[in-house]
Amino acid sequence: MSTRREFIALMGAAAMACPLAARAQQRPAKIARIGIIDDTPSWDHFREGLRDLGYVAGQNIAFEYRSADGQPERLAAVARDLAALPVDVIAVSGTAAARAAQQATTTIPIVMIAIGDPVRAGLVPSLARPGANTTGNTILGTEMSAKRLQLLKELVPGLRRVAFLWNPNNGSHLGYLEEWRGLAPKLGLDLLFVDVGSPDQFESKFAAMMREQPGALSVTADPFHMSHVGWMVDFAAKRRLPAMYILKDNVAAGGLMSYGPSIADLYRRAAGYAHKILQGTKPAELPVEQPVKFELAVNLKTAKALGLEVPANLLAIADEVVE
Repeated sequence: MSTRREFIALMGAAAMACPLAARAQQRPAKIARIGIIDDTPSWDHFREGLRDLGYVAGQNIAFEYRSADGQPERLAAVARDLAALPVDVIAVSGTAAARAAQQATTTIPIVMIAIGDPVRAGLVPSLARPGANTTGNTILGTEMSAKRLQLLKELVPGLRRVAFLWNPNNGSHLGYLEEWRGLAPKLGLDLLFVDVGSPDQFESKFAAMMREQPGALSVTADPFHMSHVGWMVDFAAKRRLPAMYILKDNVAAGGLMSYGPSIADLYRRAAGYAHKILQGTKPAELPVEQPVKFELAVNLKTAKALGLEVPANLLAIADEVVE
């Protein structure tokens, strides 16, 4: 009798366990949520990087998008919105967006992409040990300044004065200013600094710039400025002003020349940060990466319109030539 009761008890336990096991198998895997501030085509490379790592939208990952609509003062609000959801990771591009995310949360991991100088901007204490909840990669913009000025001198004969567009709201740009002030005398160049921190300043600041008769203009990859790059490319074309950019996409859009790290590569590499964090690695344990791939792009059509002949040595080393 005892054996029979034990058998019945065992069968009953198995019957109860089976539905539980079935429900466990049917339960969907946790979907990770990544918040993105100011989605642009560059973020496609980030999403591609995640797909390569096995993430499928709607299955094991979801994206939450918020936009500041080109208005820097709205960044704080959209960052707080993402933190309140909450998301598992906040991904940002640009110093201002990274700072807004840090102000919105001290616990949600932040992956910053293509930051000019995160140490000087106060986003991390060092590249090797970012600490707290923020890591990512940098374009190390200040270290490119000498190369960009040299390229401009090669392309624009007799260049003497270069206007440098900077954003007073971008902490990384202080490094640019110091670097350029140190480089200009060595290259025999005068500098004209043009600060634009809000949309309503472009026309007046650029008009004042042209009164100083610069021989060329240099533009960074500041996200706020890039949201108005179409206007700047058109302005440079109408004023016959040679302009140097960091992003090769600006050259494809009609800009004269660009030199800088591969932004596509930086976004793809940032996907690896998000993956490691979602797997449990703390941001503080992931050093901030420096770029490993740089690109030079030249627009021959724009050069011709400006009356410039691109030297053969520049064409030989260009990664992309727009004809």
